[in-house]
Amino acid sequence: MADTSQVISGVAERYASSLFELALEAGSLDAVGADLNRFQAMIDSSDDLKRLVLSPVFSAEDQTKAVVALSEKAGLGALVANFLKVVAGNRRLFVISGMIASFRQIAARHRGELSAEVTSAHALTTEQENELKAALKSVTGKDVAIAVSIDPSILGGLIVKVGSRQIDTSLRTKLSTLKLALKEVG
Repeated sequence: MADTSQVISGVAERYASSLFELALEAGSLDAVGADLNRFQAMIDSSDDLKRLVLSPVFSAEDQTKAVVALSEKAGLGALVANFLKVVAGNRRLFVISGMIASFRQIAARHRGELSAEVTSAHALTTEQENELKAALKSVTGKDVAIAVSIDPSILGGLIVKVGSRQIDTSLRTKLSTLKLALKEVG
């Protein structure tokens, strides 16, 4: 069986690269990044939107109509709105989160930053994000752009991915480790 994660990653990277080039040409990297972050936040906070994005049941036409309406209502810029429309029309909306993550990585590389994916059990305050960025900068020696996602199932702590390294301080992982240790003892 083919490894679909590589295919999805390749598709996400190609679309993100194209969007990055357009945003760079238009001089609107920050605005496009902010719009993509808002769209990702909308996906993360709505089960209905998640279903629309991920389900193959919806036609390209239905997905396109929904994305156009959401873009207008959220006030997304023309570049991101058109991008989402093209993605939906090409039946690639299920990869949009990967595209957004790839765009963040490309933009961070362009700015000379590293990008980090952070998973937290709850939303981080601005102060906590700044402390995390400072800690990551002290470890990596470079400025770090972080993308925070919320996953209540980790119970507490953080999971931080920087490049190929992952640091998992989540309570879920610590409890699993303890459970395994107790099984070995008993």
